[in-house]
Amino acid sequence: MVDLVQVIEDWTTRITVLAWALFLLTWSVGWALRGAPIPFSRIKRFGSSLVEDSVWAAFWLAVGVTVFKFITYLASLIAQALGS
Repeated sequence: MVDLVQVIEDWTTRITVLAWALFLLTWSVGWALRGAPIPFSRIKRFGSSLVEDSVWAAFWLAVGVTVFKFITYLASLIAQALGS
């Protein structure tokens, strides 16, 4: 039987890595558009918007990782209680 705690930790790791990769991609594209030497201010504003959104994403990513770690901790406590 698959260990529930291991499954939760595996999914937590996968989701966290995916979220950080998406954050870094958005942040780098935002800075590239914001600093691009093009005369279109609309594209530069869009780049600034991406940078601001990626900062909010980093905050929510930190909150989400904390929640996932708490769920993993609770699952390990429950697994230990049921195993004893």
